[in-house]
Amino acid sequence: MTTKTSKDFDPQTLKLFDQYVHGDISRREFLTRAAKYTVAGVTALSVLQALTPNFVQAQQIAVNDSRLKAEYVEIPSPSGNGKIRGYLVQPAAAKGKLPTVLVVHENRGLNPHIEDITRRVALDNFIAFAPDALFTQGGYPGDEDKARELFRNLDPQKTENDFVEAAAFLKTLTHGNGKVGVVGFCYGGGIANALATRMPDLAAAVPFYGRQADLTKVNAIKAPLLIHYAGNDERVNAGAQAYDEALKAAGVKAQSFVYPNVEHGFNNDTTPRYDKAAADLAWQRTMAFFNQHLRP
Repeated sequence: MTTKTSKDFDPQTLKLFDQYVHGDISRREFLTRAAKYTVAGVTALSVLQALTPNFVQAQQIAVNDSRLKAEYVEIPSPSGNGKIRGYLVQPAAAKGKLPTVLVVHENRGLNPHIEDITRRVALDNFIAFAPDALFTQGGYPGDEDKARELFRNLDPQKTENDFVEAAAFLKTLTHGNGKVGVVGFCYGGGIANALATRMPDLAAAVPFYGRQADLTKVNAIKAPLLIHYAGNDERVNAGAQAYDEALKAAGVKAQSFVYPNVEHGFNNDTTPRYDKAAADLAWQRTMAFFNQHLRP
């Protein structure tokens, strides 16, 4: 896991980095503005490099872990971009039918970190499927900056439809028990919220620091929600109160947790924004929530 933490960076630099990774400012603008907050002997470029994910160092579950069966599958997506490719992982020695979980990535596509997350879910005795929204753009390119650039080319509605199709695919698996949950991070958290409004048969949704669902569609939500927010995430948290109030008014079973003094992306252990205590607690809550709502 990364050796640096968010405490090693100026808070303004972290805000700039959040704007950069979400496309609000360019790489050049980040470097120019972040230079104001560096200390002697440290360049803005070195700061950016330190904040860039280290997938190898953070990997928790080996790609070839013998406890798992993992494969890439392609499925049709008639309402989306025509076809989806994703990473399907399940316990190698599974007995009986297992609950299924859709894992939705951040705004960089199916990178090694999300594949690792998918393996972690499967090791908790679920069938996990992580589609790559960048499949129609050639797939995750192996470079985070290029991945963000490709993301801008996506049709938002067709891409959301791809994830609806992916969730429907999980319901058809012969080794699945027919119950589908979704967990998503950042962009994926927004997709988790959106799927809850669109899929009355969704069994559970867990958005991590994601954009809230359209408030006019909250009444359509039937699935219970477990919502994770980062305390220092002003951008996403701006809509949290209104969303909580709308969920309550609609009678949706929802719990929101705010993890104080942590950054957006605190669950991502490939970057210094990772906070182990908050991530461990949020993950424990997530798995307990899925066990409660996805198993008979």
